[in-house]
Amino acid sequence: MKILLFGKNGQVGWELQRSLAPLGTLVALGSDSNPLCGNFTDLDGLAQTVRTVAPDVIVNAAAYAAVDKAESERDLARLVNAQAPGLLAQEAKNCGALLVHYSTDYVFDGSGTKAWQETDAPHPVNFYGQTKLDGEKAIQASGCRHLIFRSSWIHAGRGHNFIKTILRLAQERDQLKIINDQIGAPTGADLVADVTAQALYAVAHNPDIGGLYHLTAGGETSWYDYTRFILGYARQSGMKLRVSAEAIVPVSSDEFPTPAKRPHNSRLDTSKLQQTFAVPLPDWQTGVVHTLGQILKV
Repeated sequence: MKILLFGKNGQVGWELQRSLAPLGTLVALGSDSNPLCGNFTDLDGLAQTVRTVAPDVIVNAAAYAAVDKAESERDLARLVNAQAPGLLAQEAKNCGALLVHYSTDYVFDGSGTKAWQETDAPHPVNFYGQTKLDGEKAIQASGCRHLIFRSSWIHAGRGHNFIKTILRLAQERDQLKIINDQIGAPTGADLVADVTAQALYAVAHNPDIGGLYHLTAGGETSWYDYTRFILGYARQSGMKLRVSAEAIVPVSSDEFPTPAKRPHNSRLDTSKLQQTFAVPLPDWQTGVVHTLGQILKV
């Protein structure tokens, strides 16, 4: 099996290099790769790369993920998140490859408290979410064989993420105000990568199980409780923090206005994934402890 991976330097892409390598020959590209093109602003280059490599599987871990900047950089966000995946889908269709793509809970409007299922109607509340939804639709409309995984609140020992930001702020500030009315499941990039590898193996033997799946760690939490968990573990591990546990203050989203609105309910129902692929999805705390261990070197 020849696998072509885009976005190798991102949180998920980095872990995918590890999880996909045992499945066959892996060609992993970043945005600055040369001579093969991994730059999602160069559609002609991407098309030529797929034709040159002639892969059995294309894995797209590249994305425009700056949620707030997407409100002003609309053309760029649309190009990377919608047009480029649509082009990859067409190329996958032409060469008979399976396309694996990653999407987000932000395709939903965040209403209610029920976990979103794959059959629920999307309705993004920000432009980033709209571009990710458009990317999904382009892939589905192409007719190519595909796996689309929607995930949420990604973290890893490598790259920029919420855990690293909170650890830094806790060393700099006397008080932290953290949003407590947005609910989701922090999900490790390593979990996403491992499930991807298992699903790829399964689809290779049963092509009928491709399609759209929700993929997150188990359980749910708010950003506030997530923060308390992170800092509690860091403190127990010997990290010196300036902020005290009592100085972590829960606040509503209204106190932190941002250019892009965030959904309040980011819960994703993973029943379909678990039933189809028989994969264990550990509670979010397990993955966060693993990431913290990498960051804190404990």
